[in-house]
Amino acid sequence: MTLSTTLLDAIRTPADLRRLNEQDLPKVAADLRAETISAVAVTGGHLGAGLGVVELTVALHYVFDTPNDRLIWDVGHQAYPHKILTGRRDRIRTLRQGGGLSGFTKRAESEYDCFGAAHSSTSISAGLGMAVARDLSGEKRNVIAVIGDGAMSAGMAYEAMNNAGALNSRLIVILNDNEMSIAPPVGALSAYLARLISGRTYTSLREIGKQIARRMPRSIEEKAIRVEEYARGFLTGGTLFEELGFYYVGPIDGHNLDHLVPVLRNVRESENGPILVHVVTQKGKGYAPAEASSDRYHGVVKFDVATGKQAKAQANAPSYTKVFGESLVKEARKDDKIVAITAAMPGGTGVDIFQKAFPPRTFDVGIAEQHGVTFAAGLATEGYKPFAAIYSTFLQRGYDQVVHDVAIQRLPVRFVLDRAGLVGADGPTHAGAFDLAYLGCLPGFVLMAPADEAELVHMVATQVAIDDAPSALRYPRGDGVGVDMPEFGVPLEIGKGRIMREGTSVALLSYGTRLQECFKAADMLAAQGLSASVADARFAKPLDTALVLRLAKEHEVLITIEEGAIGGFGAHVLQTLAENGALDSGLKVRCMVLPDVFIDQDSPAAMYAVAGLDAKGIVAKVFEALGKDVRIDLMQHA
Repeated sequence: MTLSTTLLDAIRTPADLRRLNEQDLPKVAADLRAETISAVAVTGGHLGAGLGVVELTVALHYVFDTPNDRLIWDVGHQAYPHKILTGRRDRIRTLRQGGGLSGFTKRAESEYDCFGAAHSSTSISAGLGMAVARDLSGEKRNVIAVIGDGAMSAGMAYEAMNNAGALNSRLIVILNDNEMSIAPPVGALSAYLARLISGRTYTSLREIGKQIARRMPRSIEEKAIRVEEYARGFLTGGTLFEELGFYYVGPIDGHNLDHLVPVLRNVRESENGPILVHVVTQKGKGYAPAEASSDRYHGVVKFDVATGKQAKAQANAPSYTKVFGESLVKEARKDDKIVAITAAMPGGTGVDIFQKAFPPRTFDVGIAEQHGVTFAAGLATEGYKPFAAIYSTFLQRGYDQVVHDVAIQRLPVRFVLDRAGLVGADGPTHAGAFDLAYLGCLPGFVLMAPADEAELVHMVATQVAIDDAPSALRYPRGDGVGVDMPEFGVPLEIGKGRIMREGTSVALLSYGTRLQECFKAADMLAAQGLSASVADARFAKPLDTALVLRLAKEHEVLITIEEGAIGGFGAHVLQTLAENGALDSGLKVRCMVLPDVFIDQDSPAAMYAVAGLDAKGIVAKVFEALGKDVRIDLMQHA
């Protein structure tokens, strides 16, 4: 029995694709869609977005001379078909796995990934930079940025378009519209119009018209240009983009290669400045379970291709995200001033739970973290209690607003940072490594991190009670540890930690959910004759100075453990010890933080082992501090 071959089998690079006849492209697209579904069924990942751009991916690589022509995918959720066509099909079933392909575009992975991405709305800015570099170097190539309608909600995209319009450099932006309900109907007429207005004859006539208008008196010139733009806007909806200086083409059916290929050819041959091609697609296209899903299978775990049924791991405890959402609902039932804000991630942050209970008090600002932070600050000035639930790694995009609009004015905005620490399959772009350092340096902030899901309930209640300062609560992706849950949260005393286990020689001071690893490490140390105290800091700021100094006084070794980069919790502990002269007594202090590298995707457990922040790593750090070469059979404690 021989396996049937497909056209996709003959394609190793886009150059192979370009040797095919145009009438073969629909078959290539069908093969590519099937291969994408088959691969993601094995690995999990972002499925719906990729299925929505299969035909667009084929058309772009067929028409343009990649990688000489630069093709930039915004975010990268939709780049799996692109990876298959660009020499990575043999590794596509390693997506998001340790040592495998990244789930996003990555420059180090392929010359076809000309710009790395995983956060949204960067493609047009990067593309404009590449276009200007091309012009400065006197080179000839196309630069194409593919951006979704969701990513177009971010201000950065419009900043880039405004700049591109002013510079008038040749840049092609593909707006992949897969959700806009306002898009005009897409069919044969719109396809004909798109081909017409992207052709050289029309664009030349339009440019001639503009040149004539510029030679008329200003009042006539402005009216002539406005009439032309509004006439085209009436037919195509492109007035907004024209105002930003882009030549608008569309909308066209993003799943019809007979429409896509000729328009892209016209755009390729155009000598005008920036062009925007409006392509309408459907997330999950071609796979019935995805088409029927409310989120079009945006992100999936492993699944059965025939049924679409996803493999769900049995959880022994609720996720931290769910605990936050449910806790906030309980608090909001008692306090009508509580409101929730998210930046296009209601499900990822637990705000969707709050939204079901309190729709009018829930605000999704889109992919606009800067606006979201200052919007929360404005609510806080009027006595409301805003909870801004934003991934740790995404809040980085709103940092100036955190400083200028929240911290300096000491406004009680409650930041809730999901995905703190290492996040597994999404890799370094989504790791919440830096928030402790970038928030810990701001005067007046209250920073806290729960050791488990029960502590998270109490910390949500604590944030509600803080009405005179900004605060931030961080917790990891994934499930809790399986502790008994309180019915309601009780506000904690600000800046007070707790001793969890008393020992005599070694003190393990944990901030966050590494506490369970500290308990394991203490057991391993006890087996080697070392008595260890275990403490839960709860707060990084204000720090429990009394607790820190007590641990320093009563132990030979003090180890701090946190799920963050250098400059965070451990730095505050060291500063406190130094200011109080606690380092003069010979105390051996070590701060365990994430290493000074970006750690590639893997399982969270494997990533923390690489980082040295598991029980074995903690034990090894203790013996390093003691300067002892003690052999420990760590495997028996695994």
